[in-house]
Amino acid sequence: MHQMTEQHLINAFGGESMAHMRYLHFGNQAEKEDFANVARLFRAIAYAEFIHAGDHYREVKHLKGGFVANSMGAFGPGYTEKNLQLAIDGETFEIEEMYPSYIEVARMQGEKGAQRSFEWSYATEKMHKKLFTSAHQHVMSGKDTELGTVQVCEVCGYTMEGEAPDKCPVCNAKKEKFTAFE
Repeated sequence: MHQMTEQHLINAFGGESMAHMRYLHFGNQAEKEDFANVARLFRAIAYAEFIHAGDHYREVKHLKGGFVANSMGAFGPGYTEKNLQLAIDGETFEIEEMYPSYIEVARMQGEKGAQRSFEWSYATEKMHKKLFTSAHQHVMSGKDTELGTVQVCEVCGYTMEGEAPDKCPVCNAKKEKFTAFE
């Protein structure tokens, strides 16, 4: 594997791993503030980030030893409104800067597995930002977000509200591969 794509996978693994843990903590805070739906949303998206990290990690299974992951991580957690903004900022970075450049380098270097892993995450992060933005608007007005069942594809991490589709729009996994957060 080319060194640049390899480092991007390591960095993406680090970023998604941190997002997973951050969102679990943010979910706990939302629950303390009686935002049950926001807490459920954070936990569902934390699961999606866990899947993204796993996809990236599998692409570097050939490595041995320790490596430094340089990842954007939002720090300074606090109350739920602030935590939602931190989440939106992190997702925006991934959508606008990180994944587009990682995808392009993987494509240029002919690293198809890495490209697929980055593309799956990129497609999903757009939905995460949309869900977090809606939740943020509700919380800013002092209300819990209105949220149906959140579905997460166990293969690619695609996240959506409502009934699971027959096939995942990102990776084509069957409906049975979705985990519901109700």
